[in-house]
Amino acid sequence: MHAALAAAHGAAADGEVPVGAVITCEGRIVASAGNAPRGQCDPTAHAEIRAIRQAAQALGRDRLEDCDLWVTLEPCAMCAGAIAHARIARLYYGASDPKGGAVEHGPRLFSQPTCHHRPEIYGGIGEREAAGLLRDFFRDRRA
Repeated sequence: MHAALAAAHGAAADGEVPVGAVITCEGRIVASAGNAPRGQCDPTAHAEIRAIRQAAQALGRDRLEDCDLWVTLEPCAMCAGAIAHARIARLYYGASDPKGGAVEHGPRLFSQPTCHHRPEIYGGIGEREAAGLLRDFFRDRRA
């Protein structure tokens, strides 16, 4: 989670919402990304989507069934869908997102009977730092 938090700090430095994601495979980092929708003029450039794309390229395959995703914020519906399609084995996330999350909040995508793949899910990893980073970012933007 430390690497995902570092990616989130990088996103914040670029003026993006501070969310970072890392994908590991066999214990090594194969992808790392921060949010970049504004900088890339791409609403799909969430940290998770960018990391999934990088990992698929690095590994030369679209199925990431032996990979773990570490992300600083509970994934949204778009990202949860991408996680299911990529067949990520395990999802570790930091802060919960009652407003936009889709794992333990909102649509709870992985609990839907139409979801074809459900990763193992572990929430609250590095939650204090991840939530603090988001809180500080939005506080500073309002100031």
